[in-house]
Amino acid sequence: QVQLVESGGGLVQPGGSLRLSCAASGFTFSRYAMSWYRQAPGKERELVATITSGGGSTTYADSVKGRFTISRDNAEKLVYLQMNSLKPEDTAVYYCKGVVRFRDYWGQGTQVTVSS
Repeated sequence: QVQLVESGGGLVQPGGSLRLSCAASGFTFSRYAMSWYRQAPGKERELVATITSGGGSTTYADSVKGRFTISRDNAEKLVYLQMNSLKPEDTAVYYCKGVVRFRDYWGQGTQVTVSS
């Protein structure tokens, strides 16, 4: 079955960097676009970044443009989110999402906390 497993979250100081990873299994990874979302306490889940199946096109939320980079390795079935210049407002649980055969699949999430 489809599985998405995130890793790489943690506590980082403002201005620091983290790289999140999402390992995919159970579907033909290279055929599907992938996205990262985040949800801060008391807020709605929001789309952070999306990458097309081949990795040739990416889109970002305005709040992270220029600081975050989404990428993927289709051979290893991994999608990444490189986060630089982190701010306290980036604190959230970050989720990997894929839409496979018209159904949404989510990972369990990984906590990112930006604090001094």
